[in-house]
Amino acid sequence: MPAYFERIDASSFRPTSAVEGAWSTEEQHIAPSLGLIAHAVEKEHAERRGGDLQLGRISYDILGTIPIERVDLDIRILRPGRTIELVEAVLSQAGRAAVIARAWFMQTADTRALAGSALPAMPGRDELDPWAMGDHWPGGAVRSVDFHRGQRQPGHAWGWLRPRVPLLEGERIGPIARLLGMVDFANGLTLRLAPTEVAFPNVDLTCHLFAVPAGEWIGFDTTVSIGPTGLGLTDTVLHDERGPVGTVQQILTVRPLHP
Repeated sequence: MPAYFERIDASSFRPTSAVEGAWSTEEQHIAPSLGLIAHAVEKEHAERRGGDLQLGRISYDILGTIPIERVDLDIRILRPGRTIELVEAVLSQAGRAAVIARAWFMQTADTRALAGSALPAMPGRDELDPWAMGDHWPGGAVRSVDFHRGQRQPGHAWGWLRPRVPLLEGERIGPIARLLGMVDFANGLTLRLAPTEVAFPNVDLTCHLFAVPAGEWIGFDTTVSIGPTGLGLTDTVLHDERGPVGTVQQILTVRPLHP
């Protein structure tokens, strides 16, 4: 399977069949695009100021579906600063904005003496069974990732994920962009209802990180909640093999397919 994207020029990219979506194989799965945006934002930051700040939060607003065609990225600095900086990136297609992302970069400091988290640990990968997400969802994107999964109950599951293909052909991808290219898979990791019975796409995704992830596998401790008026929330604690590294939240529009 090819990389998710090929670079056309400094700000344009061509998606491959590996991005085929789970709701429709004629559209892109949003997960690789979120990783591509993070990679572009980190690359611009490193080239402009040497990468002296660290990415602590990135939020994405997803404005609509994205066909499997060329995408363009525009990056601007909303709040420059010596120790804190806010960057905006817009992913567009044929002049139409499809995703707007805002990333906070913050200064680094030696806080090893203070490091720790009360977030609960999750089972290791060897304690969970391999899982074929492609048995439940269509598209090339879900088949491009290795999964180990254990479902505690409908709406709560643990999973370890590892992409089998690179995010961008021929380029080194940092650990944060690599993680952010996987986080949207959380919304299909534990189902309260089958996707043939109800649609529940997310219109946003916000990731907070308090540590840089290490290793190939990323752990997901994911819960899905659905309210009584058509809204839902997917909430995930992210782990590497050392422990928790951050969180992800996704707001869902919940739409029964067979009223």
